[in-house]
Amino acid sequence: MADGQEPMLVIIPARMASTRLPGKPLADIGGVPMVVRVARQAVLAGIGRVAVATDSREIAEAVEAAGLEAVMTRDDHQSGSDRVFEAARKMDPHGRAEIILNVQGDIPAIEPETIRRAALPLLSCPADLATLAVEIAEEAEKTNPNIVKVIGTPIGDRLLRALYFTRATAPYGEGPLYHHIGLYAWRRPALERFVSLEPSTLERRESLEQLRALENGMRIDVAIVDSVPLGVDTPADLERARQILAP
Repeated sequence: MADGQEPMLVIIPARMASTRLPGKPLADIGGVPMVVRVARQAVLAGIGRVAVATDSREIAEAVEAAGLEAVMTRDDHQSGSDRVFEAARKMDPHGRAEIILNVQGDIPAIEPETIRRAALPLLSCPADLATLAVEIAEEAEKTNPNIVKVIGTPIGDRLLRALYFTRATAPYGEGPLYHHIGLYAWRRPALERFVSLEPSTLERRESLEQLRALENGMRIDVAIVDSVPLGVDTPADLERARQILAP
């Protein structure tokens, strides 16, 4: 790290507007709000300053009560990326942190090593942003449109350069399929450019925000990890998370 440069920023966007699971960020898991669990795991990753970015005073108060940092953001953001960029500007107005991690607030069992792994491609490759994927093992997931697949070409050990993301079953033929994990490490200039762009054609068609980056010529590298962290979107997911994380 160069003199005067700050470590990475790890920012967790959180809002109360979930329709399938109202109040999701504050859902109780073993006596701890879900977003606080995620933030604690991010702190354990040990790669930079951690904050929860939110437009909800209730979320901010819960985070601060746990001794963690919260950053208040506008309530009109269209995506988590927009919220993360606003928070980064507030946390680091002089732009000393070169890498910004966007960690979803609904993956309470995320391992610190998985968070660290998301940033690794940016330390060794000229990508604009990096993300994660897991090889699909269950046949049903290969045709499930809720499982986003990343199509990429190998560029190193457990590392791909992304060519496309899709809800379809792709690519055709023999070989592994990869389940995309929506955790992103951004170079700061790439994130700034991304949030200035209009939603793109394929982004709208697939409902996948990361396609905006590819359609505008950005390079996305993908680190392969061993397991998909449980995402909590429904009451059933929440019960499973409570069982997994029970003391």
